[in-house]
Amino acid sequence: MDMTKSSSILIMLLVFVSSLMETKAYYFRQCSTKGSKCYGQYIRCPAECPSSESNDPKAKVCLIDCDKPICKAVCRHRIPNCNAPGSGCHDPRFIGGDGRVFYFHGKSNEHFSLVSDFDLQINARFIGHRPAGRTRDYTWIQALGIMFNSQTFSLEAIKTPQWNDKVDHLKFTYNGNDLVLDESSLSTWYSPNKDVKVERVADKNSVIVTLEDVAEIMVNVVPVTKQDDAIHNYKVPNDDCFAHLEVQFRFFALSPKVDGVLGRTYRLDFENTAKPGVAMPVVGGEDKYKTTSLLSSNCASCVFSKDSSSEKETTNVTDFGTLDCTKFSYGMGIVCKK
Repeated sequence: MDMTKSSSILIMLLVFVSSLMETKAYYFRQCSTKGSKCYGQYIRCPAECPSSESNDPKAKVCLIDCDKPICKAVCRHRIPNCNAPGSGCHDPRFIGGDGRVFYFHGKSNEHFSLVSDFDLQINARFIGHRPAGRTRDYTWIQALGIMFNSQTFSLEAIKTPQWNDKVDHLKFTYNGNDLVLDESSLSTWYSPNKDVKVERVADKNSVIVTLEDVAEIMVNVVPVTKQDDAIHNYKVPNDDCFAHLEVQFRFFALSPKVDGVLGRTYRLDFENTAKPGVAMPVVGGEDKYKTTSLLSSNCASCVFSKDSSSEKETTNVTDFGTLDCTKFSYGMGIVCKK
């Protein structure tokens, strides 16, 4: 009887120690963003989110934001936050690096530069339609095209008449070839040089794309729901639910000359033309940001060049030493006080 009791206690102790060791394996995370103020430091994760991974897409995980002046870990979701800086959701509604909301409608079945920097180009393909009596298209972001380190990568929401949560609506390409990512939570793909990473947050319709030391992109695929249709009077046809992307970007190394619909809002000299207090502050510039395809950089304001990455200025917009507190926080979570 005593042996049985002792064995049970020993088993429980081993389970506890094993669980503790597994938790501690993620308790400290290293900042690996080169050039940041926190690079190389091991930072303790909060007790409520000790791991940087989770099989539950709704769970919060540990994030080390190496670009903040205080090297600190926080708990966050791994899906886009449509109410935070760097996001592009709905039809489409952006929140810039300056924290201001604006709308950029573009045109259906055309492509626009979201971010154009010396060594990074991110384009979006818009889909939509124009109901009778409307003067412009209703539009949504259907695909992203990325050029980075002489590589190309794209992800898109597959067209579908009716939405089904049990079906994955994501399609990927890498350097012009189809890329298959296993439909299992936490499945991961790396480029040959390990500088592009794609990981599923859930087994379907939600991923994070990481460009090493440059950007992180959180993506969800969602439909235009009947509720959305009723509220906004989109008049969505029966043969297409306009499956589209919700995205949120985190940038680590943008230059002072970055441009694009979203990229320009991260510039230190950016002056937002969106009128504050307006319900839908719309900004134009379709002619400046229109590209000929999802993976081209020939827009009027594009600065990307495959051969110009070595020319990129060393001072970037995440240099807090140049932050002007008389303006705004550039979406980096800084509060300036006197």
